[in-house]
Amino acid sequence: MSFDEVVRLGQQRGFFFKTAESYPNAPAGFLDYGPLGVGLKNRLVELWRRVVVRRDGMLEIDGSQILPKAVFEASGHLASFTDPFVRCSKCGSVFRPDKLIEEKTRKPVPEKLGDSDYDGLMAESGVKCLKCGSRLTGTSRFNMMFRVGIGPSQEEAYLRPETCQSIFVDFPLLFKTQRVKLPIGIAQVGRSFRNEIAPRQALIRLRELNQAEVEVFFNPKKADDARFDWALQKELSFRLPDGSDEKVSVAEALRKGVVPSKLAGHYLALITEFYEAAGIPSADIRLRVLSEEDKAFYSRAAFDLEVRLSWGWVELVACNYRGDYDLGGHARVSGTNFTVDDDGEKVLPHVFELSLGIDRSIFAVIESSMRGEGERRVMALKPYLSPTQVCVFPLVNKDGLQEKAKELFVDLRESFDAFYDDSGAIGRRYARADEAGVPACVTLDYDTLKDGTVTLRDRDTRQQERVGVSDLRARLASVTAYPAIQRRQRAAEP
Repeated sequence: MSFDEVVRLGQQRGFFFKTAESYPNAPAGFLDYGPLGVGLKNRLVELWRRVVVRRDGMLEIDGSQILPKAVFEASGHLASFTDPFVRCSKCGSVFRPDKLIEEKTRKPVPEKLGDSDYDGLMAESGVKCLKCGSRLTGTSRFNMMFRVGIGPSQEEAYLRPETCQSIFVDFPLLFKTQRVKLPIGIAQVGRSFRNEIAPRQALIRLRELNQAEVEVFFNPKKADDARFDWALQKELSFRLPDGSDEKVSVAEALRKGVVPSKLAGHYLALITEFYEAAGIPSADIRLRVLSEEDKAFYSRAAFDLEVRLSWGWVELVACNYRGDYDLGGHARVSGTNFTVDDDGEKVLPHVFELSLGIDRSIFAVIESSMRGEGERRVMALKPYLSPTQVCVFPLVNKDGLQEKAKELFVDLRESFDAFYDDSGAIGRRYARADEAGVPACVTLDYDTLKDGTVTLRDRDTRQQERVGVSDLRARLASVTAYPAIQRRQRAAEP
């Protein structure tokens, strides 16, 4: 399924749509989730909690979306969180030069180029304004944080551009009050805000976005402890800076210097397993190893987990070894001691990060799950991710079947996300349910009135079987249950 088809489906079925769509001049980069989108988002986040957070023994917090200016001075965002832009000399339209160059040349552009480098590449490739074809101005810089004023004095603060800064500034208190030891992962799900210059591509690039982030604090002297050995045999696909691809075990990646430590290999394997559990084929998942030119200023080693979609590879998770950059910066600016005790040694912990884009991941899961069979479209979501778990249909709306079906629907929705539909032919109702990703449909017919059985239909195989109403809850529970999590030695073993 193409990008445009996913967007149309998202709107038609109420997964996602443009914010304030009733207003023709509403700004881009903001999207609302409809009922099915909310359900899918909640289930994807719960899967992340199961496969990543709980499995690894992490803590989870919920930090403020507004933070004081000093936090972003310490983090480097005030100085460095900028994007390049150019403006049309005639119509005034604004564009990102790197995206213009990539679209013109069909080649990736490094992220850390200087303004003059962008200007030179635009001149070489003959880039013009996409709207009117006129000349573009030279490259300038724009800080992407949203500034806010607190109280009558309008004290300067900012909407967070990433959720992780709350984790960093809260770390000393959390380490003390939760009585944990290194290594420890701290996770957070929440909104972030980035004043993107030219947001587009629906859920792929937004100004208000959802993130699920993990910051792992560890003693760098113990990054190769045996507790991370479980991941050594896990095979991962890497895209190397020279453009070559390798599928190797974590152990081999360590030997070749592709991965900096066993700890890093552990978390790269863990986040890969999350996307496999979400239904993304392993052949469509890779870890792009970022070059020195592409890494963020705070990163010692960086990997982008990418998924192959209909128009190419799309980054879903930024995986960064941040060293002691964050805790060191916040200690310096705040005057707080960020060192902790690790078996008698005073340590300023290093950080390994998994920064996951929830909105992008939802788009990837939807596109990867779509199947076409002639005119039939099926969203073959993993049943435990389906926002609607069961649909209830009366075969006809007479002879007491409608009343019986509504009674069953009311009963089932106490335990499941259920939907009732008595409109149109039964085949059309099945088709609508398939397109919305519903894994099971229950149809009541005349035999139901005789023997108390219903037809249970499987979305993927379209097979139907008779099931007693008394057994229906247990059957649906087995269909929609989250996967069992494999027990293993964890990075945060107490």
